Formats: sequence, structure tokens, C-alpha cells
Amino acid sequence: MSDLVSCYNQYAVQVSESSSCSSYTCVTSPDLIPSVQTAVTSLYKTALSTGDIHLITVTWYRTATAQGLHIKSGDSPTLAFRLNTHSRLFRKKKGGKSFKINGSKFEIYYDLSLARYGPSVEPVDGYYVLITVDSELGLLIGDVTDEPTVKKLKTRKRVGKFSLISRKEYFSGNMVYSTKARFVDTGSWHDIMIRCIRENDRWRYPALLVCIDKRVVVRVKRLQWNFRGNQPIFLDGLLVDLMWDVHDWFFNVDSESASGSGHGVFMFRTRSGLDSSLWLEEKSNDKKKGFSLLVYATKS
Repeated sequence: MSDLVSCYNQYAVQVSESSSCSSYTCVTSPDLIPSVQTAVTSLYKTALSTGDIHLITVTWYRTATAQGLHIKSGDSPTLAFRLNTHSRLFRKKKGGKSFKINGSKFEIYYDLSLARYGPSVEPVDGYYVLITVDSELGLLIGDVTDEPTVKKLKTRKRVGKFSLISRKEYFSGNMVYSTKARFVDTGSWHDIMIRCIRENDRWRYPALLVCIDKRVVVRVKRLQWNFRGNQPIFLDGLLVDLMWDVHDWFFNVDSESASGSGHGVFMFRTRSGLDSSLWLEEKSNDKKKGFSLLVYATKS
């Protein structure tokens, strides 16, 4: 009885191999084709040795005619750096750029010439993107760390600390959305799948499945009437809030039919404590606590 109480403490689902609360496995079909990822936006917080804080946004994208990344700093909508690696007119996949934002000098060094890509719009490996802020290392992403430029900049006396605050992923396709996420720096990577299925072999009563590491953590029946909701889960020793809103999948007023394209939003956010409030808005007033993942799922 004590195990049952602990599993359902705070109505949260425990995600682990030994948990009886997560005994339902996520069955998939080999013919099931996941949706296509079109963009990923990551927000990083950089803390310099001077005490200055900078928020850096890195967006990877892919369309039918373009592929590349955008980088900007702070809340300014202006892009500080744009690179299209798919353009026939511009294929410079290695280089650098410097600019100023709000009095701070930014320098970007990048090498995507040998980058390998998978299903995601982000490179799998063979690349790096390095950013310095006021001559201090502010952000480094990628796996190529032995390149001379990277090694030289990493040995600077002043090196800032950076961390990933939030991540937004955009998908379009057949209502099967797959991604990976790590909710804490010292934690493991987890496979996440979001899927809309038929109940009783009829689309009249669609259901929603959210799976983590092939285990069902959320199953929502009669989704057209339960299109919004939330469920806390335990993951890597953390309390993570999962919230979904798929109203537009069924009631998109801009579509010609009630079951038109539309998009759903799925939010995962780590809590700072058991008694902290749920994250009910996309934009949090406090970007310093926890990590958040948003999945924007367009149904076609």
C-alpha cells in the first residue's frame, strides 16, 4: 500500500523501469512515420565573470528551400546572425562575425562544413558554434572541441558559465511527434513520443498518448472534450509538469472544417519545488529556474 501511495503522491506519475505506476509500454508500429521537425529554438543564459547576464537564442530551421540557423541576444526581435547552409548562392559553412548589442561586443565562430544531420534540424555531430561576449567565452555548442579556434578561445582567462533554459521544437505531420530531452544537466537523455490514436478503432473518439522512454505517462481519452489539461510526473528525481492544449486540432476556426490542420502545444517544465505552481503560460516571468521544453505540433 505504501508503494501505491508513493507512486501517486501529488498525483504524479513516476517514470522509471521499476515503477508499477508506469507499467504500460508504448506500442509503436514499424509503419508509423513520425512528423517532420521544422525548427528548434534554444534559449541559453550566459553569466559572465563580471556579473553580467545575457540571454542568447539559437534557432535551427529547415524548409523546402533553406536550412541553417539564426542567433539573437536578449528580447530584441532583430537577428544578430543568420546563416543559410542550403542556399545555392551562399554556402559559407565556416567563418565568423562580430557585432554589438546594447553596448556588448559579440563574436560568433562557426564550422558546419562537416556537420552531419539526422531527422532533427540540428546537426548530429561534426560541428561547433562558439560565441564570445566582451572577449569572454559565452556559449559553445557542438562536439568539435579540438579545432584550433575553439581550443584557443577556451583557454582564455575569463570564461563565462552558460546553461540551457528552454527549448522549443516545431513539428508538422501525421500526429506522431518524437524528440529527445534532458531535463537536468546531470541527467540522462529521454525519448519522448506524442501520439494521437483511435479509441475502439474509430476516429470518433481519439485519444492522446504521451510516452517517455517507451512508457505511457499520460493517456487522455475522448481527446476532443479533454483538449486541455496537465499532469505532473517524476523524472530523474525532479517534478516535471506536463501540460497539453490541442484545442485547435478539433476547433480551428481558421480551417474549413472542424478537424482542420491546427496545432497543439505540449509543455514540459521542471518545478523548483513540490509546492511551486504549474507553468500555465508559455512565457515565464522567471527564466532563471528550471528547464522547459515546448513542442508545437501541427496536424496535417
